[in-house]
Amino acid sequence: MEEKKMLEIIENFAYEGKVESVTPLGEGLINDTYLVHTAGVFAPDYVLQRINHVVFPDVEMLMRNIAAVTAHIRHKLEQQGVQDINRRCLNFIRLRNDSQRNYIEADGQYWRLMVFIEDSVTKQAVDAETSRAAGKAFGQFEAMLADIPVELGETIPNFHNMEFRLHQLRQVVSEDPEGRAGEPQVQELLREIENRSVDMCRAERMGREGLLPRRVCHCDTKVNNMLYDRDGNVLCVIDLDTVMPGFVFSDYGDFLRTGAAAVAEDFGDMNQVAFRMDIFRAFTEGYLQGAGSFLTPIEKENLAWAAGLFPYMQCVRFLWDYLSGDHYWKCRYEAHNFIRALNQFHLLLDVERHMPEMEDFIMQAK
Repeated sequence: MEEKKMLEIIENFAYEGKVESVTPLGEGLINDTYLVHTAGVFAPDYVLQRINHVVFPDVEMLMRNIAAVTAHIRHKLEQQGVQDINRRCLNFIRLRNDSQRNYIEADGQYWRLMVFIEDSVTKQAVDAETSRAAGKAFGQFEAMLADIPVELGETIPNFHNMEFRLHQLRQVVSEDPEGRAGEPQVQELLREIENRSVDMCRAERMGREGLLPRRVCHCDTKVNNMLYDRDGNVLCVIDLDTVMPGFVFSDYGDFLRTGAAAVAEDFGDMNQVAFRMDIFRAFTEGYLQGAGSFLTPIEKENLAWAAGLFPYMQCVRFLWDYLSGDHYWKCRYEAHNFIRALNQFHLLLDVERHMPEMEDFIMQAK
């Protein structure tokens, strides 16, 4: 988009200072992001984002969620006497002519503006240090929101609902639009999936039975979804679009699915697919330190199970896409999604091999 049009969009927000330039920022896969540089030393710089309303169709609910979450976090930080709150919590700018709204629609596109946090960096490397920091940050994030007084909406309905994902898979198997469901290797994987299906839906069952509370979760727990200061200290959790109600297993298990995987999720040599216990231990230590104040015994007892849930869920989703005709994830070759599904199943197998050790570690951790 040309800079003139972006300047017109920015003018709708109640920002400070005079805009000097608007340049692309980062390499986000979902939203288009720009750095808005202002003149002088007193006005802050800003981040302008185009919200992907295909991924997040209910923009009103999305931004209402974010407003509630950031307001509650700010209140918690104030109670704790934190001095640099503006660096510890995202600050979205309201519109000039509507102080209740923090986004604008222009030509069918949706835009938001937030304050740029100076002298902050993200990290990409997944090692013990960053994993421990991520565990603590996401645990603290959940802890601060454990008593939020409003009910958030689901920005992506059924995102981590295992029963729903299995229903999708079974439906496409019955329809078999691409004629792939009868392939021997597909049939073998389907049998393994069905053998575990009852156990892998335990969270939904426990939720219905009132045994498992729904929490406010981030639902996209990655190392690069945190900001650090120049000294390496975590400032805040970012990318709040997926923040919504869920079970704590979402934030715990989803990080380990990618962070503790020894190889990429589409790596084809299944002999090298493995679950890294060093990352598991580091992330778990950090997470229990951050979330330990509110976790119930049943949540803690099922964390190791959650480490297996997410490779299983992703296996189901990749196989669903393969049988559907490869419409969701981009593929470089015909069997790409099947290789991804098989990779995730082998990751699950390694998690299962480590399950007793993981359960002991969690129960003994403080």
